[in-house]
Amino acid sequence: MLHFEQACERLFSLKKNNSSVRTEVLAGITTFATMSYVLAAVPNMLSGAGLPKGAILTMLILMIAACSIAMALYTNRPFALAPGMSSVAVIGSTIREVGIPVDVAFGLVFLSGMIFCFITFIGLRELVVNAIPANVKISISAGIGLFIALIGLKAGDVVVTGGNGSLSFGDLNSPKCFLFAIGFVVLLILEARRFRGSMIVSILVVTLLAIPLNQTVVPDSMFQLPVSPAPILFRINILGALKPEYFPWLITFFVPDFFGTMGIILGVANRGGWLDEQGNMPGIERCFKVDSVSTVTGSFCCMPVMTTYLESASGVEDGGRTGLTSLTTSILFVLMLLFTPLALMIPAVATGPVLTFIGLQMLGSMKNINYEDISEAVPAFIAVAMTIFTNNIANGLSLSVLSYVILKLASGKRRELHPAMYSLAAFLVYYLSTLL
Repeated sequence: MLHFEQACERLFSLKKNNSSVRTEVLAGITTFATMSYVLAAVPNMLSGAGLPKGAILTMLILMIAACSIAMALYTNRPFALAPGMSSVAVIGSTIREVGIPVDVAFGLVFLSGMIFCFITFIGLRELVVNAIPANVKISISAGIGLFIALIGLKAGDVVVTGGNGSLSFGDLNSPKCFLFAIGFVVLLILEARRFRGSMIVSILVVTLLAIPLNQTVVPDSMFQLPVSPAPILFRINILGALKPEYFPWLITFFVPDFFGTMGIILGVANRGGWLDEQGNMPGIERCFKVDSVSTVTGSFCCMPVMTTYLESASGVEDGGRTGLTSLTTSILFVLMLLFTPLALMIPAVATGPVLTFIGLQMLGSMKNINYEDISEAVPAFIAVAMTIFTNNIANGLSLSVLSYVILKLASGKRRELHPAMYSLAAFLVYYLSTLL
């Protein structure tokens, strides 16, 4: 035990960070508990794109472990990575509906990751941050949040799509609606009590209740060797993703990944007390490098955009200060490879309440929109409204950016437009023309 603690001290500088092996391990367990819902949510959502759940689950665990270990060893920060739920929602639902092949979708993920890598390794982060207006970044994330919430409500048959495409209540007497309601109430009560791991508890409660209601089946064995990920390896078409009409989808993947990562890292760093006087985190570029390379790598394995998870904050609040926290989280995910039948028995309705709540959380940043300024408020509204009403995230992004440029020019606020916005607007006009 002494040798283990000494090794951890050499590798993670625990004393320098005012931490200990016990504290870091417990923090890693907390992070695992708060983000373990991805074991059910991601395979269930990606199965909508025709990807096999077993292979996705195996690769999901391997990518979470590999990327989080890379973050632990390269940055010595307690950040864990997993596929971003916004990109999972896009690939699992929207991509199929608009007719984009799944291999092209992962080609777009690859290109998004390469742009992220280029910006990070060349040192252009500040340029990109300043180029895209804050209200567009905020509102696109909010639109995606509502989109994720809608997917969750559909999973529970609370909301259904009619023959004419309209949304309405489903059969509120159905077992799925009952399970969704139970799961959502449990989740809200636990969140109100600030219980860490509320999402996984909600999923477990619904899964257990789903057994007698014939919404899932108990596997013959709880233990099983992981399913081979071979069927989903290298299902990627990079050349096909280079078509100009796919450009808005590329932005759809890139914007939440790049700006979401920045916001999450800085937010968690603030809780950990790592920010300097200017509000910057020393060594943040290392975190960006791991995040961007993880996205590129994951695209070859049918993994949506790999990104730093906000749930890392739960481990930080429990005292996690070094990469040992992320390493502990990774080990726990790897152990789940032996229990894949348990993860695969979780029905889609069990993840519905979690997705709906995640969507709610993504709306929080809309409070920062300046509603007194029409050139700020209208593009934000368009981004959210058109994402939901047209069932297409790219439409919301395109119309939001174009309205922003037009309104800034019309209101005499030309100086607030970054030069790069004109080129972006031209690309988006071309995309919209393809819809005519």
